[in-house]
Amino acid sequence: MTGYGRGAAEQDGRRATVEVRAVNHRFLDLKLRGASVAPALEEQIAGRVRASIERGAVTVSVHAPVASTAAAARVDPAAARRVHAELAALAADLGVGAPDLALVLAQPGVVVAAEPAADEPEPPVAIALDAALAQLDGMRAAEGRALAAELGARLDELAALRAAIAALSAAVPTQLAARLVERVRRLLDDAAPDPARLAQEAALLADRADVTEELVRLASHLEQARALLTAPGAVGRRLDFLVQEIGRELNTIGSKSASAEISAAVVDAKAVLEKVREQAQNVE
Repeated sequence: MTGYGRGAAEQDGRRATVEVRAVNHRFLDLKLRGASVAPALEEQIAGRVRASIERGAVTVSVHAPVASTAAAARVDPAAARRVHAELAALAADLGVGAPDLALVLAQPGVVVAAEPAADEPEPPVAIALDAALAQLDGMRAAEGRALAAELGARLDELAALRAAIAALSAAVPTQLAARLVERVRRLLDDAAPDPARLAQEAALLADRADVTEELVRLASHLEQARALLTAPGAVGRRLDFLVQEIGRELNTIGSKSASAEISAAVVDAKAVLEKVREQAQNVE
């Protein structure tokens, strides 16, 4: 499902703006862009997004001023001692003076970026993110209501086609028996066939063409799919599964079809199901 949200917050003189964009995707694909964000805060952003969104390609853009060097950096004492020892040993070998503190601090790895504690998120960014996610959720909810109406109409079409197939299948045994009698009479030059043998063959043909079980399962799948349209939480993956099972039943009915009318109804149902499949990809 698609949507956009923007949030802004200011605290202790620091202002942050967060934008969240989401487009359709089968799974959750999260990308973080914008200002340099400490790993601890990045993990919190990802956790908040995952708690709000289960499916979608989501881009989070963070716009926040970079903290001052004094506040954003710290000295690694262990690294400083190691670097000083190495420089002192090199100075002794070269016969020059011992390294001073400025030289030690200038070496890579001695002064490192300071990270906020994992349980202390940067307030402006966190608050702005929550506001953006709330706005995004509102847009996605509106789209969800429109999708539910569209999918409901498509499921109504499938239910009507299922009812038509059920009505057509009820006449199949009689049609098969009539066809069998006609073929046998042509083969026997209009002689009367053995009624018992004819009835047995007709029963076998009718059994092979029987789609009662498929129609029962199809009705169940359609009912479950309709229930998902009003179910709370994420239902996209369950809807994907039901679409797959509905297609399976339609394929079986089509393979057993003994009449052109049933075959035509199955083709129409598959066309409608394909529209449901496409829309189901947009459902979280």
